Amino acid sequence: MEQTTIDLVQESFEKVKPISNAAGKIFYDKLFDLDPSLRAIFPKGEEAIAAQGNKLMSMLSSAVAGLNNLEMLVPVLENLGKRHIEYKVEPSHYETVGTALLGTLEAGLGDDFTSEVKEAWASVYGTMSSVMINASY
Repeated sequence: MEQTTIDLVQESFEKVKPISNAAGKIFYDKLFDLDPSLRAIFPKGEEAIAAQGNKLMSMLSSAVAGLNNLEMLVPVLENLGKRHIEYKVEPSHYETVGTALLGTLEAGLGDDFTSEVKEAWASVYGTMSSVMINASY
């Protein structure tokens, strides 16, 4: 992974951190709009989804920070992918999650979500989801 890609993702994520609660809500709203059937694999209720959003943002924060040390990040992603099987996550769901993630970043970053930032995030998410899928299916 190119350092420029890592830098763009890490710098843009720093701008998302202050709005992490809102970003978590935006993400799940987008995810469920894209595929309403996914609601069934998540906890019910606004509080539970807010907690899930906090977990998502925490995981993203760790993953983004770990981009500088892929040797340590890959096993974490592999384990995360394996755990997602227990939640009935299908390989096709990763594409929907990626679309929701990019939409969330676009909403949260506004004008700072440039085509370069979008491409960097798409690349990083593609790599991360591939590691998770390959370890799990």
